[in-house]
Amino acid sequence: MMTVSAGTGSWIEEYRRKVTTAEAAVRDIKSGDSVYIQSNAAAPATLIEKMVERADELKDVHIYHILTLGKADYTKPANHRAFQVHALFIGPNIRDAVNDGHADYTPVFLSEIPSLFMSGQLDVDVCLIQVSPPDTHGYCSYGVSVDCTIAARKRARIVIAEVNKQMPRTLGRSFLHISRIDHIVETDRPLPSLNVDQTDEVSAAIGQHVATLVEDGATLQLGIGTIPDAVLRCLNGKKDLGVHSEMISDGIVDLVESGAITNDLKTVLPGQIAVSFAMGTKRLYDFLDNNPSVSFQPSDFINDPFIISQNYKMTAINSALQVDLTGQVSADSIGTYLYSGFGGQVDFIRGAARCKNGRAIIALPSTAKGGSVSRITAFLAEGSGVVTSRADVHYVVTEYGIAHLHGRNLRERAKALIAVAHPDHRAKLEEQCSRFPWSRSEVAIKHSR
Repeated sequence: MMTVSAGTGSWIEEYRRKVTTAEAAVRDIKSGDSVYIQSNAAAPATLIEKMVERADELKDVHIYHILTLGKADYTKPANHRAFQVHALFIGPNIRDAVNDGHADYTPVFLSEIPSLFMSGQLDVDVCLIQVSPPDTHGYCSYGVSVDCTIAARKRARIVIAEVNKQMPRTLGRSFLHISRIDHIVETDRPLPSLNVDQTDEVSAAIGQHVATLVEDGATLQLGIGTIPDAVLRCLNGKKDLGVHSEMISDGIVDLVESGAITNDLKTVLPGQIAVSFAMGTKRLYDFLDNNPSVSFQPSDFINDPFIISQNYKMTAINSALQVDLTGQVSADSIGTYLYSGFGGQVDFIRGAARCKNGRAIIALPSTAKGGSVSRITAFLAEGSGVVTSRADVHYVVTEYGIAHLHGRNLRERAKALIAVAHPDHRAKLEEQCSRFPWSRSEVAIKHSR
């Protein structure tokens, strides 16, 4: 049994009574139940594994989650009778299942997911979570992923917690008393790491362009990946940056250690990095452990556009799969192929746009498939969904520069976007653009004389 710190009151005995095996704990999952799985790097791998082992005994168990790292064997064809997956965000581990029609996808803003659970629109019978060992008062921490978990846990009939000795004790609104847990399964396993690829020439150029839009004192939101990492590497010379972001990764640690991030000028949770979840390597997880400069909060707070807009110089940097010549952004699908989800892109784009001196930025490589396909397009691929509307985007950045779209008409937008497209595709884009009636309007003709 895991060593439990001495404390006051009766919680220690209660804790010990609740400790059981993973096999026994998941016995409380019944056919027809709805199960919520905690997100990202906090997905409770041991509990998931033992739940899946019961596939032959179960039928029509509905599983809800956003992105999770690790295996998702409940999506395997042999388990379709037992488990019905409802993805609120699509990660690599369930992407094939969604596109093969074996799992459902619900497009929804990350800021609104907690309310779907709290209202009962999405039922939760069993909540599977992974938490830190309890402190001297009997409080566990949700660790590296708070996001939607608090709301799901409150609605659940049964809460099963994997208490992992290696889960960081994160601070903020990140605590759960053991009295709120029904079954405890003790583990000691590393959290899954998410390593970012080395920055290439394209992402490095994008990072340099984006960095010119980040002013000293700005409050940042970034995702994870090669481009966000490249942006972070270009910010070392900045001063008094803050962070209010749905997620953080290893690159944040470098900027804290260099002194670029101080959070001194933030207006929402000043002095602290405000975040909903974290994904990265052990270096990041060690940085987060008992760190009072980082405040974990649920996504209906972190992603609330009204809250976001109150930050000083809020600068939101998000990615895309395609941007058309009017500024429409496709970020969750490639044609009819479903790739990810809405996440927090629209929440932060709109929050930053409504912030005084805020900036809403979409950053993407100019091409895909080895340069053969332009990501700046006359039309979004047939079947693609628009995640961020043309009216929401202020800046589009590629390795070829910055297109400023806000307040520009369609003709001006197209011209700016073609200028940051790959040179090999500009002639075709200009020819396609010339077919649009608005590109040859009387106003445009008079303006060109």
